[in-house]
Amino acid sequence: MKVTFGLVEQHIHGAFGIDFMNATIEEMKTASQLLAQSGVCAYFPTVMTDDINLIKDRIALIKEVQKNQPSNTAQIAGIHLEGPFINPEKSGIHDKKYILPLDLELYKKIDDEIIKIVTLAPELDKTGELINYLKAKNIKLSLGHSLGSDLKNMSQVTHLYNAMGSFVTRGNSSVISALCDDGVYVEIIADSMHVSDDVLKITFKQKDIEKVLLISDALPLAHSDKKEHIFAGQKIYNCENKLVNADGTIAGSSMLLCDIVKNLADKEILTFDNAIIASSTNQLKYHQLNSNIIVHWNNDNTINKVEFI
Repeated sequence: MKVTFGLVEQHIHGAFGIDFMNATIEEMKTASQLLAQSGVCAYFPTVMTDDINLIKDRIALIKEVQKNQPSNTAQIAGIHLEGPFINPEKSGIHDKKYILPLDLELYKKIDDEIIKIVTLAPELDKTGELINYLKAKNIKLSLGHSLGSDLKNMSQVTHLYNAMGSFVTRGNSSVISALCDDGVYVEIIADSMHVSDDVLKITFKQKDIEKVLLISDALPLAHSDKKEHIFAGQKIYNCENKLVNADGTIAGSSMLLCDIVKNLADKEILTFDNAIIASSTNQLKYHQLNSNIIVHWNNDNTINKVEFI
């Protein structure tokens, strides 16, 4: 049996049938309890592109849940704001009608200290005011849903390979910059659906494991009996554990972080130890967090039990 600290989920939209964009306080508490049982010690509920007033309401509700969390649940470490300040050309599953320009005054309408990560398209910040403001607040800036390639102000990139400039053999792109910049962390959805196994292998050979942040990007359908769910204003279907919209566009993942650790270790894409580095050790250090749990793993890379400390 293997023993580790808890996993840190920094990009998750929901699970267990619970959608963080419309969950009640009680549902958020339930999600925290269930995430802890899946080995997660801390998480960043991801608030995505939507009506700016709804975003503001979501931030307030999540902040209220965070204030009153018992110690024996997965702790809300902050909010990951994914949008609405993204590039419409790389919107992915995000609803284009709610995408906003990178404008400081617009951001201030939702500004709150609980926001710890912001995914945005830096190439669209023509004045630099928004990026400079967020940097001054020590918010981790993540290039995502973007066609940019300049990472000089970025701490990380959001779900590497997905919704960004792809690999090219001439010129610059988001992917090339992320792979070549040794100072930038990369999120990656290693569920073997968002990124193929061979590309995962190439990525882990190129990128220092200490700069890899495994994420699930899980949707409410993850670990749920539901086969469809309205998400981002459209119906998302679970097609043999691949989550897609009616056009076949891949959405988030049906896996949680513990499933992704197992997927990588079972296929020997990463060793179990390196999968834990990329899903726990790196995030704990990156966000300066302490784990409130110890996870006991079976030899088949499944969780045996979770112990609160």
